[in-house]
Amino acid sequence: MKFITQVGLALGLTFVLAGCSTVDRDALFQTSTIDALLAGVYDGETTFGEVRRNGDFGIGTFNALDGEMILLDGKVFQVSFDGAVNLIDDATTTPFANSTFFDTDQSIILDEVIGSFAELEEFLDGQISSDNLFYAIKISGEFPSIQTRSVPRQNKPYPPLAEVTAKQNKFEFENTSGTIVGFRAPAFVAGVNVPGYHLHFLNSERSGGGHVLGVSLASGTVIEIDSTPRFSLALPTSGDFLKTNLEEDKSAELEQVEKN
Repeated sequence: MKFITQVGLALGLTFVLAGCSTVDRDALFQTSTIDALLAGVYDGETTFGEVRRNGDFGIGTFNALDGEMILLDGKVFQVSFDGAVNLIDDATTTPFANSTFFDTDQSIILDEVIGSFAELEEFLDGQISSDNLFYAIKISGEFPSIQTRSVPRQNKPYPPLAEVTAKQNKFEFENTSGTIVGFRAPAFVAGVNVPGYHLHFLNSERSGGGHVLGVSLASGTVIEIDSTPRFSLALPTSGDFLKTNLEEDKSAELEQVEKN
């Protein structure tokens, strides 16, 4: 995949060239943008080999929007529409993914119960040092309840993501163990990434998971936070991305697909 010319910005935002050999462990790597995904740009141009060269931890999706992706401990897992979990090779491609090398900066053992996704967001907001940085979030332990989803593979002409998630498959887990993988992004990246929390789940048996819609956490759950102050964005230079209108405000659509 080709990328646009390298530009360094004061905020630490970098647009990278293909073939760059230096990997920044404190950078969040991303391919394409969330608004492009919302608009139906589902063709994968970046391989998971490239995603893994830039991290051992992350989330995303697959070519043609074929399920939910979890990158954990350097391995790429697909939670397909039927809920099955598959291990993915480096040649498989993605239209949207985030990855980083997870190095724990802060570890918290919960001494309380967290009863909802909203309570989890509030708790995590109280742990971070600034609303204006990226954070990788890893949550491991027992979950009294967790609700996830996956989406079906799409065929061209691709519908917008809001239409796809209206037909998503939801999964309910009770008293299960596993790991939540995801990120907190600052508000100023609206349109590029998901402002706030974007979390996926993989159970300990590697038999279920998906995009997290709801969750409760038991006392004793381990929450790890990795501050990630730099951001590397790889934009496609071919295909539907180049001709898609990305000027519209899609914040309402994003709220719908992320939380419902």
